[in-house]
Amino acid sequence: MSHTLRPSFFRKFWKPAFVTGAGGTAIAVWFEEIMLYAEDLLGLIFLPIMAGVIYLLNKVMFNSRMPANDDIQNTEHIGAKQ
Repeated sequence: MSHTLRPSFFRKFWKPAFVTGAGGTAIAVWFEEIMLYAEDLLGLIFLPIMAGVIYLLNKVMFNSRMPANDDIQNTEHIGAKQ
């Protein structure tokens, strides 16, 4: 068996492949954590905004259904015969 001075393919590239694989995994996990944090942050930002929209919708819808002051103070019934 004769040895050559040239290193084998595996011996030449195992360190860069290992570093690239570990670095790629670390970047993917880091990116995923940042995206999850951003998702939670956006939820916290949009929660009061959506509550405000629902409150305004409630005010617009039900204010138009409230009786006017004239209706409350008027004791005469419209359909009553005198």
